Amino acid sequence: MSKQVLAIENIQLKVASESKDAAIERVGKLLVSNGYVNENYIEGMKKREEEVTTYMGNGVAIPHGMNEYKKQILESGIVIAQYPDGVDFGSGNVAYVVIGIAGKGEEHMEILSKIALTVQYEENVEKMRYAKTKEEIIEIINEGEM
Repeated sequence: MSKQVLAIENIQLKVASESKDAAIERVGKLLVSNGYVNENYIEGMKKREEEVTTYMGNGVAIPHGMNEYKKQILESGIVIAQYPDGVDFGSGNVAYVVIGIAGKGEEHMEILSKIALTVQYEENVEKMRYAKTKEEIIEIINEGEM
């Protein structure tokens, strides 16, 4: 039986501000500890960030590994770290929601497009930034566009 792509244990609330690298490492380690990827995938996430920022706008960053690290993915997974005070992603960009993604094949595309639809609205990101429960965050994503 395959894992749930976005499960309650994949979400961390009220994480204190930390460096961009630490935030990427945090979501990477969460993907590792919840069995979605091998440890080396984190290296791929950091390399991706060096090449091009994964800051998407509206207070959201979506770190993920480079293509050559796809073989490190065991199962598709999405993890979320909520930073009420934000993480500096450089160039004046502050992420309040950092979403780590590991996608195998096409199965993660559906939830990824749900997330993209959700975070294009600043009010959804605000809700995620201040959500009090993990369930609330999953609910906001499931409701998607407004």
